Amino acid sequence: MSYTLLTAEQLSKRVPYCTRHIRDYLKDRIFIEGYHYVRTPGGRRIFFVWERIESDLMNSFTKGGSIPMTSGGYFNG
Repeated sequence: MSYTLLTAEQLSKRVPYCTRHIRDYLKDRIFIEGYHYVRTPGGRRIFFVWERIESDLMNSFTKGGSIPMTSGGYFNG
């Protein structure tokens, strides 16, 4: 399966959050590394996996579900 990889700038055009909020808050608290985003070798660049983010966002809206957090809890919006 192929995935659409987006930079924080590209992701900010698809979701209602600014680039800085994605990089500073969502990346560390909401998104899970290896699932919602990946790092390039060396860890300098981060790419977000659009299909997984979109799926979790849609599930949270349609089913009243939550987005999993790295700490093991869930974000209920």
